[in-house]
Amino acid sequence: MGKGRYLLKRLIYIIFVFFIISILMFAIYKSMPGDPVEIMLGDSKTTMKPDAYQALYDKTRESLGLDAPLPVQYLSWMGNMLTGEFGYSTQYKQEVINIIGAPMANTVILNILTMFVVFIIAIPLGILTAVRKNSVFDKAVQVLTIVGYSIPTFIIALLAIFLLAVKIPIFPISGVQSAGSTATGMAYVLDRLHHMVLPVLVMSVSGIGGITRYVRAAMIDVLRMDYIKTARAKGLREKTVIYIHAFRNALIPVVTITTWWIIGLFGGSIVIESVFLWPGLGKMLIDGLLQRDFAVVLTMQMFYVVLSLAGNVIMDIAYTLVDPRVRLEN
Repeated sequence: MGKGRYLLKRLIYIIFVFFIISILMFAIYKSMPGDPVEIMLGDSKTTMKPDAYQALYDKTRESLGLDAPLPVQYLSWMGNMLTGEFGYSTQYKQEVINIIGAPMANTVILNILTMFVVFIIAIPLGILTAVRKNSVFDKAVQVLTIVGYSIPTFIIALLAIFLLAVKIPIFPISGVQSAGSTATGMAYVLDRLHHMVLPVLVMSVSGIGGITRYVRAAMIDVLRMDYIKTARAKGLREKTVIYIHAFRNALIPVVTITTWWIIGLFGGSIVIESVFLWPGLGKMLIDGLLQRDFAVVLTMQMFYVVLSLAGNVIMDIAYTLVDPRVRLEN
């Protein structure tokens, strides 16, 4: 009953924050310079007679609902969004719902693969450095993780392109598959994975550095506790002490940083998608901003808002899974 009440409160909180942020985002984008109708019509202003252009301009503006007062525009936009209609893209000349599927799939696949790579490397590495604290191995890993965590992502991207695509042309620089490729089945999958290596590698560097350090710090704190000494005194195997007793209790701070890293990963992929011309949500967001395509931009922004709000709830639930002593209602 307590969990149900807690989740209901969180749901109300998410809905409230969602609407507040949506109002702020809508107001910000409406105050930006540039007329989306003029951008949509392109060169028509110079090729058409003034009266004909004005008539077309007014008709287009009315069809997009831009002639209504701002509160009416907001309510119309929000009502459509809640029913799965995200508006009309002035850049792509079609409904946003029809163009968002493929970029979202590309972004989700890229981020999921990055998370997989980060977790299978960072968690064991963090545990190992904690167990071998102050060893040469630990100090070497600490230096590497600080470097990886500190260097901006776009710098790592440029270095990776220079080393692994220019100097040693192992991987392609951009795109999701080879130009003109008609491969299917496993050949198609391998081609896609080949193009994903550099973006995933670049996105993984900072994640591995940050999460390794958090896992290490959390494990060192837990390994100092009395119950770990007692477990060792009872003759339990070292692997059992580390992976069953210590690591589970070290997961609380790890869950916190991991959840926020995952949320930030989707936002951070905007830069990577632009550098590697990966056709995902990030690239679509940048293109939408440059073209004043407010329907696309607002849809992307609200996706990141929902992701952040949902991440808070998922983080709280994850606490109870890794440590049953944590009560949600508290």
